[in-house]
Amino acid sequence: MDGSGYGVQPPVTEEIIREAERLLDVTLPASLVGLLRAQNGGQVADGRNAFPTDRPTSWSEDHVPFDMLMGIGRRERMTSLLDSPYLVGEWDLPSPVVLLSGDGHWWIGLDYRRCGRHGEPSVTWFDADDNTELALARDFQSFVEGLTSAHAFTGDVRPEGTSA
Repeated sequence: MDGSGYGVQPPVTEEIIREAERLLDVTLPASLVGLLRAQNGGQVADGRNAFPTDRPTSWSEDHVPFDMLMGIGRRERMTSLLDSPYLVGEWDLPSPVVLLSGDGHWWIGLDYRRCGRHGEPSVTWFDADDNTELALARDFQSFVEGLTSAHAFTGDVRPEGTSA
């Protein structure tokens, strides 16, 4: 996280985590919970704001953005992991998925379809505009370890109407 405070939810507690898992009907990965304990969502540091891909997406030829991580909370005008059920339905995404980041046109989420709601989810890119998806990492920890700087890549291909 970048420490700016933008997008940060109030600190998580055991009670908040249990409530989130109950509402989402999943077990959140321990590596995500650990990260949210350090900072409950917010902007991602520049050195870790992109994930390389082995095929093109609507975003870019060789990576996807990860400039914001949603936290757990109900702060006004701020999207949260708790909004996942609504957003999954609104954007016609597969389920069960817990969204980590995105802007509506695209999402990065914890994908529980193969492991079940209480297994270790993979991390998947979902493109809502063209109804495609791309597996990014076998689990959240691997995803975090694979994050790098968007500056290492060239040539974003952003959908019209979206911003960097």
